[in-house]
Amino acid sequence: MCFNLYRDRMCPAVRGFAAAAVLLIGLIVSAGFSWQCGAAQAGDADLILHHGQIVTGDAGFQIAEAMAVKGDRILAVGSNAEVTCHAGPRTTQIDLAGKSVLPGLIDSHVHPTDAAMYEFDHPIPEMDTVADVLQYIASRAAALNKGDWIRVRQVFITRLRDQRYPTRQELDAAAPDHPVLFATGPDASLNSLALKLSGIDKNFKVRDGGPGFIERDAATGEPTGILRNCTRFVADKTVGRQPMDTDRERRLKLLLADYNSVGLTSIADRNTSDAALGLYERMNDRGELTCRVFASYAVDAQSPLDQIAARIEKAATHRLHTYNSGVWLRGVKVFLDGGMLTGSAYLRQPWGVSSMYSITDPDYRGLLFIKPERLVEIARLALTHDLQMTAHAVGDGAVHALIDAYAQLNREFPVAPRRPCITHANFMSREAIAAMKELGIVADLQPAWLYLDGRTLLDQFGQDRLRWFQPYKTLFEEGVVVGGGSDHMQKIGSLRAVNPYNPFLGMWVAVTRTSRRTDQVVHAEQRLSREQALRLYTINNALLTFEEKEKGSLEPGKLADFIVISRDYLSCPVDAIKDIVVEKTYLGGLQVYPAKRG
Repeated sequence: MCFNLYRDRMCPAVRGFAAAAVLLIGLIVSAGFSWQCGAAQAGDADLILHHGQIVTGDAGFQIAEAMAVKGDRILAVGSNAEVTCHAGPRTTQIDLAGKSVLPGLIDSHVHPTDAAMYEFDHPIPEMDTVADVLQYIASRAAALNKGDWIRVRQVFITRLRDQRYPTRQELDAAAPDHPVLFATGPDASLNSLALKLSGIDKNFKVRDGGPGFIERDAATGEPTGILRNCTRFVADKTVGRQPMDTDRERRLKLLLADYNSVGLTSIADRNTSDAALGLYERMNDRGELTCRVFASYAVDAQSPLDQIAARIEKAATHRLHTYNSGVWLRGVKVFLDGGMLTGSAYLRQPWGVSSMYSITDPDYRGLLFIKPERLVEIARLALTHDLQMTAHAVGDGAVHALIDAYAQLNREFPVAPRRPCITHANFMSREAIAAMKELGIVADLQPAWLYLDGRTLLDQFGQDRLRWFQPYKTLFEEGVVVGGGSDHMQKIGSLRAVNPYNPFLGMWVAVTRTSRRTDQVVHAEQRLSREQALRLYTINNALLTFEEKEKGSLEPGKLADFIVISRDYLSCPVDAIKDIVVEKTYLGGLQVYPAKRG
């Protein structure tokens, strides 16, 4: 089939020679498969899919007609004749009738245990404007007892049409008798009562040695209500129904089922708590995990170094640190800078004065949370304990700081075998990419952010400063392993989630670099091919998690994780990519979506 794509470009003499060579190779391969099938016992395959388009995603990106599965592994991939000879009387055979099969998709960055519980107490509507935010807050004020805290989390100002924080005065008017916290990642906007209860007034100072600051009115010195990386000082209290362990398990099952519905068979939990590890382990032991989990253990970089060392030691000696295809504790995660969505990512050049981000200081570059010497020490502890180190590093200043730490350690021992990682890495540079290639650094990026936030970034920075924003094409060309993820944090629903986790949306963004609410394309020269975009969510993510020999492509011996989709991903109209529907999802050869009953 691959030969057919190119034969018409050949001259007649070459074409004739090539045809003869292919015929000879075909006879040899056919003979090999005939021997293999002849040696196999009757009923060798448990499942055979045939007469389809099997997109293997292997190194040669080959397309096959059929695939056989035995147990939880792929037995054979090839032509219909080569594969169906593995059938026996107990083999289940599925005629794909031309449909496409892809490797099971992998999300390199999710927070599933928290996301599953986001609407446990009550449904939370989509908020598209500041008016929507204030209406929701007013509705909560009517439903709660006077004095109860109202919390709105992860409704990013860059995604509101107003593109600004709700003011202290607006929050006061919406809920005068309730303390209100509007938190977006490390930053927040508070109303007057919340400030008062938290002891944040004109005289308040950050005295704990941690990062962050309180924004103040230039004329009065009073807090404006906006806190930069200072939500640790907010005295909010949890209200509403509190979940039991059974509730957490039930909600996580619902979320994993929804992951399966969009083709996800593996995920990387990029800030795993002890409670989450326990939950994964219990469900895995009972055979209830329908996604494989790679876990990066949450480490508080602001803790004393002896506590950090103890936590890393705990991860390294944990029973889940031994490889298990169901759940594997293999990394650690820290937070190095703020966020792109909140105006606190650490940049090499100043952000620029911005009413949208509420930035008044022309020299403001964002927030860096970890000093270089401490970052090196944490990375050393992680890598020498056979744990993948990664850090939330959004701005190019943070990306370079993390690369510098890895480079320093590389002078002590080779870091590449530990696959040191950068999480997010939205703003990069030519030098950063070169250093990542040299050191073997991998990266975990979120394509959907380009779609959701491109207009805001264009307004703030312009095309010139976005030259190295999510530079996928250059990363592929330079051989830097980069994977696609979502950073899913809230809500169940692949498109209604605050950070949508539908991987076909991510692939479409990587192929088109289209942003909503604008007709501008963010650097078209960084577009990926469809093949490359699929690799973001398959073999590249397997490489990110040290599992390229186990999954990420459809090859004999690998785990039988695969999906059947509604359209031909490789040839459908480009804008149809984001609308592809997953018809079936298999994990280890067993159908998990739609879930079989009984």
